[in-house]
Amino acid sequence: MEHKMFCYQCQETAKNEGCTIKGVCGKTAETANLQDLLIWLTKGLSEITTVLRKEGKSIDKEINHLVTYNLFTTITNANFDNDALMNRVFYTLDKKEELLKEVKDQENFHEPALYNERDVEKLWEKSKEVGVLSTKDEDIRSLRELTMYGLKGLSAYTKHANALLEENEDVDIFIQEALAKTLDDSLTLQDNIDLVLETGKYGVQGMATLDTANTKAYGNPEISKVNIGVGNRPGILISGHDLRDMEMLLEQTKDQGIDIYTHSEMLPANYYPAFKKYDHFHGNYGNAWWKQREEFEAFQGPILMTTNCIVPPKDSYVDKLYTTGAAGYPGCTHIPGEIGEYKDFSEIIEHAKKCNPPKEIEQGEIVGGFAHNQVLALADKIVEAVNTGAIKKFVVMAGCDGRQKGRSYYTEFAKELPKDSVILTAGCAKYRYNKLDLGDIGGIPRVLDAGQCNDSYSLAVIAMKLQEVFGLEDINDLPIIYNIAWYEQKAVIVLLALLSLGVKNIHLGPTLPAFLSPNVAKVLVENFGIAGIQTVEEDMNLFFESDSQESELGKLTIKDLIDRNPKYIDVLTELGMSCLGCPASQMETVEEAAMVHGLELDEVLRKLEEVK
Repeated sequence: MEHKMFCYQCQETAKNEGCTIKGVCGKTAETANLQDLLIWLTKGLSEITTVLRKEGKSIDKEINHLVTYNLFTTITNANFDNDALMNRVFYTLDKKEELLKEVKDQENFHEPALYNERDVEKLWEKSKEVGVLSTKDEDIRSLRELTMYGLKGLSAYTKHANALLEENEDVDIFIQEALAKTLDDSLTLQDNIDLVLETGKYGVQGMATLDTANTKAYGNPEISKVNIGVGNRPGILISGHDLRDMEMLLEQTKDQGIDIYTHSEMLPANYYPAFKKYDHFHGNYGNAWWKQREEFEAFQGPILMTTNCIVPPKDSYVDKLYTTGAAGYPGCTHIPGEIGEYKDFSEIIEHAKKCNPPKEIEQGEIVGGFAHNQVLALADKIVEAVNTGAIKKFVVMAGCDGRQKGRSYYTEFAKELPKDSVILTAGCAKYRYNKLDLGDIGGIPRVLDAGQCNDSYSLAVIAMKLQEVFGLEDINDLPIIYNIAWYEQKAVIVLLALLSLGVKNIHLGPTLPAFLSPNVAKVLVENFGIAGIQTVEEDMNLFFESDSQESELGKLTIKDLIDRNPKYIDVLTELGMSCLGCPASQMETVEEAAMVHGLELDEVLRKLEEVK
């Protein structure tokens, strides 16, 4: 049976196999095919730029921006507008032809580099031929798409940095070289595995570039209490990820009698010092992206979508949905503006003034702002908490949220975590647990929110700093568990970035990606310990088995402990328990003996656990 489309780039893809009729995200088959065509042509353009560089010619940064913009446009939930996508196709064809004239040797180019059809009907037909399934070998296809989705995520981060006039040409060059390599059938399975890992390495660079751009422009995020209630004035709700759009909107709405609220991934804008100076920046409204159909309706005012995360809107608010940048939806007003250009938000501002204030859907505050600079400022406190046993484990629960019922796992997992564990998070996955009031450990909140999915770099920096502080040779010796939720392609580049840093034993959920063939999945399992999630109870036992063993040791009598392993005698003696020969003391539990001798139980158990 011939598919109308084929897409399996997001976690919710149909039956965890692939969308073949219409995307679960809401995109039509025509939109999916048009995105495939745009990607195919962008690969051809990238092959040309790669050859031109080898010939000693420089590539204008506007071409670099074109490539990353095209990839960003095809990310899940970003752009549903076929007219906008077709315009990108023609623009890419134009630029491709201009560059092709500069190439001396065109003999070895693949078809998309030379393709120059301008008939719309023929372009539509071509769009059905150039998608994912055009690579016939299942394993090569799997690795190519793993690279491709990593590149899409990396392009999103690169585009955000570019919006703040921060460039990293090394990353742009790699993106284009990698795109060209996905056309090369001479690459072996190992070549493609190497390309996947190299994508992760440049993913770290891309995230670092964005981190630099954000902090240079707006300061380092700081611990902040964010209001989740509403005011009595009309408002504009801004969603997506683009902080430059946020800045321009705040500046243009000063003294206009309206308030600005963030939604979903824009929540971390509340943590930046530069934005706190605006009195009309009210706080955050709502939750993760997938709840927007109810929350956008309740907001009552206009919504600005700056990037991906669009859910096809209800008729009740479709006229209030505005898009900008790579985002687009048919029938919605698109606010233009290229990198470095001023965007005019007057239309959405005037619209807001005519609307009612938002309906209240919750009250209170949430705390965030724990990007790497803020967490490293707490390093001494954290190290002390780890050394005393007050904090035993860090649990990285970064990533994306989604609609699948199985994602309730992450809420229950957070609730069941031992009280001596701390969650490190970034991305909208946090909405599954950031309002649970999990408390703190010695003043350190048990949920440390580093920010957007873009800010996952902070989690890597924190891990590397802790590795340095504790003098560990291997990052995997840290007391860190990785239990990451994924949804779309930015989560893919985060995963590849962590792998490139040597992080192993990452658990992904709620399902493993459909684009991993059995053989590719086997490679990831055998080399990196990648695994899926199980039930909350099973994963608690898996992740905290050693803690359970420590608890068991604490309940043993001294006699039973020594019977289990005579080597424990040396540990107890060193700790000052010199009366081990006394029958009475042998009947005490380890926990009781620690208390009698004025010792911290956690320290006693830690030393006992070191005995092999």
